[in-house]
Amino acid sequence: MNTQTKPQKNHSNSASSQRARIADYLIENIRATTIELREILDIMHPAGRIKELKAKGWDIVTHWEYHPTACGKIHRVGVYVLFKIPKDKRV
Repeated sequence: MNTQTKPQKNHSNSASSQRARIADYLIENIRATTIELREILDIMHPAGRIKELKAKGWDIVTHWEYHPTACGKIHRVGVYVLFKIPKDKRV
């Protein structure tokens, strides 16, 4: 799991830019939690962007785990695991 913050090459808030950041992150890391996507990639509604990627052919499976937030509170969060990238890599 990549927990370091990296400067983003495309830090627009558009849905397509957010999907592209998630896609790049999942390609590099295979899995990501809701917390990581919010804190590292600055995506406030990761579930919506994941749903959109799935609709575009990305094979991403969601399961649930308990993780602490930055303040230490434990939350049940989605964990998104990449299984297959569409041939055209559309986001």
